[in-house]
Amino acid sequence: MALFITNECINCDVCESECPNEAISEGPEVFVINIKLCTECVGHYAEPQCIKSCPVECIFVHPLHRESRGELVLKYQRITGRE
Repeated sequence: MALFITNECINCDVCESECPNEAISEGPEVFVINIKLCTECVGHYAEPQCIKSCPVECIFVHPLHRESRGELVLKYQRITGRE
């Protein structure tokens, strides 16, 4: 499951520095999450760091890009080269 940032984002940029996969970047209006890089922090942390650090709670599971934990582990391995 990739995550996404809603329009309630206040562009504080806290989430960008918390992402271990560098999946978060500044978008045209609010920050955006690259679904190809988002592993919901699987392989790095027990919970998504962007959600944990967001002061306005505007980051959620993307309803159109659901992935199982196994798929997220495989994505983590592909991105990092780790097993």
